[in-house]
Formats: sequence, structure tokens, C-alpha cells
Amino acid sequence: MSAERPSTPLLRVNNIEVIYEHVILVLKGVSLEVPEGGIVALLGANGAGKSTTLKAISNLLRAERGEVTKGTIDFRGKRIDGIDAAQVVEEGIIQVMEGRRCFEHLTVEENLLTGAYTRRDGRAEIMQDLERVYHYFPRLQELRHAKAGYISGGEQQMTVIGRALMARPRLMLLDEPSMGLAPLLVREIFSIIERLNRETGVAILLAEQNAALALQYARYGYVMENGRVVLDGDAETLRNNEDVREFYLGLTEVGKKSYREVKHYRRRKRWLS
Repeated sequence: MSAERPSTPLLRVNNIEVIYEHVILVLKGVSLEVPEGGIVALLGANGAGKSTTLKAISNLLRAERGEVTKGTIDFRGKRIDGIDAAQVVEEGIIQVMEGRRCFEHLTVEENLLTGAYTRRDGRAEIMQDLERVYHYFPRLQELRHAKAGYISGGEQQMTVIGRALMARPRLMLLDEPSMGLAPLLVREIFSIIERLNRETGVAILLAEQNAALALQYARYGYVMENGRVVLDGDAETLRNNEDVREFYLGLTEVGKKSYREVKHYRRRKRWLS
């Protein structure tokens, strides 16, 4: 059974091509949709094109000498691929970059407040949202006066997600939030992400190598390989797909296999045939 897809999604990426340095073709005909209030997973190995797709949406490509050369990106029915990154933020899209990029010399609370720099609704509203962030991440309230460069990796990840929330996004782009974190901490952060989605209605496009984890929380997913979307479907369909199970979840008909075993298989790539 296919997932229900609204006729007018919150975000629509339509057949985009991305080129770096005017010569290096990185994305080739990528299309995807994110519904209002949904969680969508963007899956694939390192180098598949997930981060480039997110940067194309947030228009951070220009800082890396990249550009969308074909296709369109629409948000809330408005084309946004031609506007600059600051305008994308004002439209309601916030990207949480890979690598937990805090301002290390600032305190946790100062980091959080930088997320509200585009807002014009007054200090009272901003402080109310700060308390909401502390509600979702109580550990950050305990660390509010600590320098961000001296807290743990998991606490830094909470900080950058909280900073994104301070901008009151309609859509949050999360790039590899599980990277480098202990499994228990990853599950805690993903549970908070799911709660944020459920209680605030913020839509989430989640780029993740950990497909098994992402498909527990996402309702729909896209699998990328070599700059293309090679497969998409609702989370249950992807979890049960033989190729996804074998090459991304490490499972076969006879049970689990380690990544070391799976990565040496010759991929059949039935989705490309």
C-alpha cells in the first residue's frame, strides 16, 4: 500500500541537477517531496548526494561554488531555488548541518539565541521559545552558561537542533544527526525529533546513513546512489524491500549480515534495471 501524498506538498524538489565548479555533475534529476508536518528520510551511503540535496534546498551551495542548473525547488507553492540562503531561512527552512557546528566560544544559551536572529516579533516571544527549547532539551537548561566547545557531542547536537527551533521553522533539514554519537544517545535525540514533529508540526527532511533507524521514525523515504534517487516509498515498503534490506539494513532472507560482508556483495541494483 502506498503512502498518502498530498496534491500540494510543503516542499517539492523537481528533477534538479547540481554542478560544482561549473564542471562536476553531482546531482542528476533528483525529485522528492515533503508533506506538511511529515518526516521524510533521505537515505544512502556516504557520497550518495544527500548533503548536496539539502544544500540545494537551503541554497548553501553557492558558498561551495555549486549551483542548481536544472529543475526547480518549490516551498509552500513558491519557487525558491533562485533566492539566497538568508531568504530561504526567512521563508521557514532551516538546515542543521552535519558535524554539530556550534559556535564553540559562545555559551549554550547564546548559541540558541543566535537562531532567532531573523525574527522581528520581540524579546518576549523569543524568550518564550527559548523556554520551549529547554522543555524539549532539559539538559541544555542545565548547561545554559557552559561554553559550547566544552560540552559533549550529544549535547552539541541538541544545541544545534534547539538553535534551529528558535527560528520557528516550517521545515527542518537534518544532515546526519546520528553521526559519531553513541546508540543510546542517538535514540534519545531521534525520540525528541519525533516528539517535536508531533507536537509542533514542523516538517523534517532527514538525511541519514543509518537507514534502519531513520525508517523507524520517517513515514516516507528516498534512497540515493551516485547522485540519483534510485528508489522511494513509504517506510514499511522500504523496510521490506529486498535490496534495501540487504544493502542498507544489512539483512537477507537468512538473517543479519555485517556491513563488512554486505559491502563486498555485487549489487544487483534491480531498481535501475
